[in-house]
Amino acid sequence: MPELPEVETIRRELQAAVLGKKITGVVIHSPRVIREPGVAEFSRLLKNQVIKEVLRKGKLLIFELSGGKSLAIHLKMTGQLIFPGNGKDGRVSFRFSDGKYLDFKDQRLFAELKVVDNWREMKFVRGLGPEPFDLKPDGFVKMLSRRKTRIKPLLLDQTFVAGIGNLYAAEALFRARIDPRRRADSLSGIEAKGLFHQIVTTLKDAIKYRGSSVDQYVKLDGKPGGYVKYHRVYDRLGKPCPDCRTPIKRIALGGRGTYFCPKCQK
Repeated sequence: MPELPEVETIRRELQAAVLGKKITGVVIHSPRVIREPGVAEFSRLLKNQVIKEVLRKGKLLIFELSGGKSLAIHLKMTGQLIFPGNGKDGRVSFRFSDGKYLDFKDQRLFAELKVVDNWREMKFVRGLGPEPFDLKPDGFVKMLSRRKTRIKPLLLDQTFVAGIGNLYAAEALFRARIDPRRRADSLSGIEAKGLFHQIVTTLKDAIKYRGSSVDQYVKLDGKPGGYVKYHRVYDRLGKPCPDCRTPIKRIALGGRGTYFCPKCQK
């Protein structure tokens, strides 16, 4: 699933590519991805709307439109946005007044597209925790001190902090030298601040290299992001730890595969 760096990369690219463009038509090949409102109303509400702003909240993309409504897109597991598209291969294609298309693709049909009156009032958005970039180290320490759950699943909880997923939680925990199985409230203040620093640094580095293409994620031009080569533990089962050469392990934790170094992470 695209995480904060991937969605932020797409947001920035969309901002440069489609801001100010007018939607003159919507071609819907797979109605299943349209979650709100009905298909016909979805198309009607978008027609002749100008994209005024492209925003991100957690892993959600938002197009604020000239008429006051917003198009909210959650890419989920396999959602992709391609520009310029061809208007034929996407589950949904948005045609602009200049004749170009923005294609929305989704191999597994898990993604969600909604036209809403106020995206800030969406149940999903209201339930999100703070963004990592909006937190301060001392505040993060306090947040962890109140939680008895294991640290890795906690970082994946979008109501706790928004935007972090399996990949970047694993990478940040490795960089902070923290075992993913530890309870959040067991971390000392120094450890918690170190983890916060590594979360922010890892996310910024991933944005710099335009995300990680390990599954279906691609940039707006359809090409892969460049951060995979900087992964230290994620998807590196059995490969040597970059620091101590111990083989990387993978365990199930909170229902997710978790990669870590059994020697470096304590």
